[in-house]
Amino acid sequence: MAAMATSSLRSIPSNTWLHKFRPRTSIPSRSFTTLASLSPIENTENIQLNVTVPSTSNNNNNDKSNKSFFPKRGQTLELVCESLAFKGKGVCKVADTGFVLMCDRALPGERFIGRVTRKKDNFAEVKKLKTITPHFDYVEAPCEYASHCGGCKTQNLSYEAQLKAKEQQVRDLVVHVGKFSDHEPEFAGAMKPIVPCDIQFHYRNKMEFSFGPKGWVPAEQLQEKSTEGCVYALGLHAPGFFDKVLNVNKCLLQSDPANEVLAIVQECWRDPELGLSPWNVYSHSGFLKHLMLRTGSNVETGLPDLMVNFVTSSDNPEYLKPLVEKIATIPEAVSIVNNVNTSIGNTSVGEKEYTLYGKSTITEILRGLTFQISANSFFQTNTQQAEILYKLIEDCAFLKGDGSEIVLDLFCGTGTIGLTLAKRVKHVYGFEVVAQAVADARQNATLNCINNATFIEGDLNKIDSTFASNLPKPDIVITDPNRPGMHIKLIKFLLKLRASRIIYVSCNPATCARDLNYLCYGVPEQNIEGHYRLISLQPVDMFPHTPHIECVCLLELR
Repeated sequence: MAAMATSSLRSIPSNTWLHKFRPRTSIPSRSFTTLASLSPIENTENIQLNVTVPSTSNNNNNDKSNKSFFPKRGQTLELVCESLAFKGKGVCKVADTGFVLMCDRALPGERFIGRVTRKKDNFAEVKKLKTITPHFDYVEAPCEYASHCGGCKTQNLSYEAQLKAKEQQVRDLVVHVGKFSDHEPEFAGAMKPIVPCDIQFHYRNKMEFSFGPKGWVPAEQLQEKSTEGCVYALGLHAPGFFDKVLNVNKCLLQSDPANEVLAIVQECWRDPELGLSPWNVYSHSGFLKHLMLRTGSNVETGLPDLMVNFVTSSDNPEYLKPLVEKIATIPEAVSIVNNVNTSIGNTSVGEKEYTLYGKSTITEILRGLTFQISANSFFQTNTQQAEILYKLIEDCAFLKGDGSEIVLDLFCGTGTIGLTLAKRVKHVYGFEVVAQAVADARQNATLNCINNATFIEGDLNKIDSTFASNLPKPDIVITDPNRPGMHIKLIKFLLKLRASRIIYVSCNPATCARDLNYLCYGVPEQNIEGHYRLISLQPVDMFPHTPHIECVCLLELR
């Protein structure tokens, strides 16, 4: 996805502001980096790509032209999006100066009018107000909520263009954050093309919808939907808001049976005779908090099985009986449960759980194994693409085939990765901080008659010098951390352990790039020496139409 040769930025309605933006003399530039200089324990949730912005520190002219390089909060501008940054925000730059403006939902090639909403030293955030000309690779979004829902931000960008953007984002992050040189043949050979997802819709096996006391309506639809904005809502949170719910009647990412259940609930839950009320995040009142829908596979037939989970604020499951009776008419609905969460927080995990209809669990089949899934189990959200992801992990393991290897599975969750390898290795040792996930992993091992897998509850961010000292040295380490990546304590442990291979599975390429840098090049300021070399880095698109990217990285001991 080529960047635009030039960028347009001008004030609306006139272009006089643009002239103020142009410097009268050449000005040195400096690199804008929010990750490369981070310490190993800093939060990296807001990492952006490296871009170049003007520096005025060496300019002795403190006149208006010096200040005009930076747009003001509230200013309305005409912009052209050049590319996509990590997390899917559009990158726009001021003509001649390179000052960066980040805009949500702006796509490459799109010319639009935007308003500066937030100003920082090195970049500004912009809200798109109106598109003047559409972006490159434009396609019609099939979902009616695509323009406003927080989920599918790139649904109107062709899938081929989405893949190119994601692959480029991974490459840029590994170069700028991981400090790997894209001019070196070794890195060129390690960086692999992104693996596409063959199924771009109906791929999610889990969706969570929220109840709200008042439906959120986009500003441009307020007049035509003035009454709808006043009724109770069931849907997805508006982007950036914890208290606003966009009413959703159908989601193209979940299965058809799940959409049937959503339609039934939407049709009847507002009936005053049922006496059901939505949770209010301000008054901390109301009964219905969330509707979670999970789709699995029937082990005997291979057909979809559906779990419906109502999350409520109080212990009154009998209130849900009318909804349960209607949902039970759908053949795929084999499990209806109620999680009771009395806290004022937004979590879906309850202190109590009732089975209202059918079974308390559903099953899923992954790489020949059967996994039992409860309402609060963690499981890969895209089952079909998880098959491909786990095959890539197995390929990176380079198992000898004689069952002699020891595998250390870090952040193992419910044990899905380790268990898929267990029958080909000597033993799998999994570590996970969530107690319920560890219990599920042990149950899944028993369910699949696997006796050479041990799952241990423990916080990998709080390990000490005795961590894993009572276990045999592993031949292979698999680490699948959450978005913040690995703590420096764990990095030090792995560098001291010196396993032959590390397979790093990442859902956040920014923190992945940082950790790869530490493992390969060390942390000089802490006198930590790196001991690995990057053999392969494989991006995988697990979630089409979203900014999320998965990566499978293979590191070998030098």
